[in-house]
Amino acid sequence: MAVRGGATWSSDLAAVARSLWLPGNRPWLLLGVGVLGMYVPTVVGLLRTVWSSDEQGHGPIVLAIAVWLIWRARALVNETSSSAPAPLFAWPLILFGALTHAIGGAMDVLMLEVGSVIPLLAGLVLLMRGPKQLAAMWFPLLFMVFLVPLPGVVVDALTQPMKLGVSVVAEHVLYWFGYPISRSGVILQIGPYQLLVADACAGLHTLFTLEALGLLYLNLVRHSSTLRNVVLAILIVPISFTANVIRVIILTLITYHFGDAAGQGFLHGFAGMVLFLAALVLIISLDSLIRVSLVRGQPSKPA
Repeated sequence: MAVRGGATWSSDLAAVARSLWLPGNRPWLLLGVGVLGMYVPTVVGLLRTVWSSDEQGHGPIVLAIAVWLIWRARALVNETSSSAPAPLFAWPLILFGALTHAIGGAMDVLMLEVGSVIPLLAGLVLLMRGPKQLAAMWFPLLFMVFLVPLPGVVVDALTQPMKLGVSVVAEHVLYWFGYPISRSGVILQIGPYQLLVADACAGLHTLFTLEALGLLYLNLVRHSSTLRNVVLAILIVPISFTANVIRVIILTLITYHFGDAAGQGFLHGFAGMVLFLAALVLIISLDSLIRVSLVRGQPSKPA
């Protein structure tokens, strides 16, 4: 039975390989090899440096989702009515992307090196297919913005007020429930323990990740109501803030009840999972409330 399954799997891989080598797919195959040759070293460098930190550990997940979105959009691209390639607009985008990648790699500016993939892919689609096919790829290309590392100056300027806001709300909630808690800046004092609200717990990178999660949800559910999409997109920001508050409260309670080792150990990582689960639950719950409100707001049809 196992041999039969292995043979089936091998035949499927062989069929995929043969389809990739069809004359119509060979240009895409060669372009794919070229793009991989440019960006695989970039991804390896990110895995060894930026993405190995707690603040930007979401990078590999966002990359995997972006690749899946591109693969998923290929069917929509093939179904879209054909349009003539636009080399006049394609080549400037391709050259700009390649030049930006080269400059970013030479000067070690990750924002340029990683961000260059967006205009490069857009130019390749324009060159090989056309504007209509590029329009069908708009969301995967937009989603790849969340892969781009932000400048440290911007991150530091926005992260501090976000951490302070999360700390203030977490302190007030726990004090309201009767816990012995006080705060000094972004340091929470609960019982004998002091907790520093770090960038990974309530920083700009976490907000970016949750924004990506919210936009992915909107793209997958594809509501027909424009108002519903706009309202939900606006609410993603306070949802992200609330999810960060929930994570900090959970870590604070874990530390207070089970000790500092529990708060900094396995349960710290588990609280990170709770962050995304809480954000997802809040998004779905608010989406349901918006749906109910819109249905109730519609005028009833005359009998």
